[in-house]
Amino acid sequence: MISQLSWKIGGQQGEGVESTDRIFSTALNRLGYYLYGYRHFSSRIKGGHTNNKIRISTKPIRAISDDLDILVAFDQESIDFNAHELRPGGVIVADAKFGPTIPDGVNARLFAVPITKIAEDLGTSLMKNMVASGASWALLGLPLEVFNKAVEEEFGRKGPAIVEKNIEAVKNGAEFVLEQAGGPLDDFKLEEADGKQKLFMIGNEAIGLGSVAAGCRLMSAYPITPASEIMEYLIKKLPKFGGTVVQTEDEIAAVTMAIGANYAGVRTMTASAGPGLSLMMEAIGLSGMTETPLVIINTQRGGPSTGLPTKQEQSDLNAMVYGTHGEIPKIVIAPASIEDCFYDMVEAFNLSEEYQVPVIVMTDLQLSLGKQSCEMLDFSKVEINRGKLVKETPPLEGHELFKRYELTEDGISPRVLPGAKGGLHHVTGVEHDEVGRPSENADNRRKMMDKRLGKLNGLQVRDALRIDAPHENPDLLIIGMGSTGGTIDAARTKLQEDGLTSNHITIRQIHPFPTEALTPYLQSAKRVVVIENNATAQLASQVKMNAGFGDKIKSLLKYDGNPFLPLEVYQACKGMSEDGNI
Repeated sequence: MISQLSWKIGGQQGEGVESTDRIFSTALNRLGYYLYGYRHFSSRIKGGHTNNKIRISTKPIRAISDDLDILVAFDQESIDFNAHELRPGGVIVADAKFGPTIPDGVNARLFAVPITKIAEDLGTSLMKNMVASGASWALLGLPLEVFNKAVEEEFGRKGPAIVEKNIEAVKNGAEFVLEQAGGPLDDFKLEEADGKQKLFMIGNEAIGLGSVAAGCRLMSAYPITPASEIMEYLIKKLPKFGGTVVQTEDEIAAVTMAIGANYAGVRTMTASAGPGLSLMMEAIGLSGMTETPLVIINTQRGGPSTGLPTKQEQSDLNAMVYGTHGEIPKIVIAPASIEDCFYDMVEAFNLSEEYQVPVIVMTDLQLSLGKQSCEMLDFSKVEINRGKLVKETPPLEGHELFKRYELTEDGISPRVLPGAKGGLHHVTGVEHDEVGRPSENADNRRKMMDKRLGKLNGLQVRDALRIDAPHENPDLLIIGMGSTGGTIDAARTKLQEDGLTSNHITIRQIHPFPTEALTPYLQSAKRVVVIENNATAQLASQVKMNAGFGDKIKSLLKYDGNPFLPLEVYQACKGMSEDGNI
């Protein structure tokens, strides 16, 4: 028996690939397996090759696998495009309708199943995804009743007749392939999972859930890949808590609406991707100048311009750190797991109100849309901190105004909500004095700039650096961000087998940069490699600029639209020579 396995389904977009993956993985989750998914899809509604890959394990995993055990193919293109990933002796389950063939050089077993015909015999070709699912599930020797339960949940709203037809499709697909294969495949039988309940969600869903838990009651946003699922999640959930989602006409309206609602006292967020973030830049400056809380989620994708809207990239870092004109305090944090996506949203709202600054939560497409197992979330950890929010203002004399932008020792001024007695003050995007009146006085300008920019001195977010550093003087210090963490850990296991010692740091506080905390690890490592999905080494540049050590830092970059594979990271790090070249 084996402890882990990789399964992939491929076909044309609109053929039911995603629903097949969803039901298949849901059933595995019911059995207690750990799962990690990767979704490759085209930037169109229908047509174009798409595939979903799931890594299944009895132990926690946070990376896709290098190879593939089972490929389910609805067309020959899916075989030609993905068969090279199959390990020797791997399996292809394909629709007999298109006369499937195995490419030269691929050592695999082919099971040609009349997937479309079985579905059509049951009344509609739409059920071919269930036929294919049943066939591949049966080869693993897993109990069909668990799979059928997932089918009931998927199609239950359509009525019992539809459910029964789909269950029959699963059964017929399983029976056909088992007769062809002579029973379940012994070398593909998975060890039993622990059976414990686990959450199984994408990062965008965890972001949405974390926002609700943090007290967010309004989301203003414009749909964009790969952020739209946050809107879709909150459209269903926020009304249950007295909140709502407003789909605005564009990202400029979305961010300014969020600023206005936060000014009024409602915890509000917006979410977008690179193109939308570009449109928000002037308004982010408004948030910084008026010291109005603002939370933005940026789900990075391939750029520039429209770029690769459905592919992985981490190339917005510089835009998030430097994007606004002028100089404002700003916080940029980067979740590295599904759990982080939840807890970081609570922290983002707290930080935004505590420091009265814009907070950008930086994810990437793989973390946003890759479905993963995670342990049950601990809602007792959720604490709300609204900072210096003044509920009762001190009495004012005559025409005196509330000092909304008071010069304080920590740079953070008292904040009052509109309508509060004694809270009258002016709000403007131009430079202003302590009560908000426009001012071009040079001395006032200097004091206000120093006040704002000093607010974040000494800031350190939760797990600013996620550190796995078992070695005092490692051969390698490997640094990453976002979704690369699990891949790096998988590569380090292989490096250790080769006798190479390594430490791993995931940088989660992107700005202000945690220089002091990172420096000792840079000092102790013989060589440092920074891994990121962009072409210009943006994270490595931050490390060099803030902490130095440029002579020992090298970059491993990938910007072809795909996430890193563990083998790629392992080979690059192993190939690093004594002089530090990759």
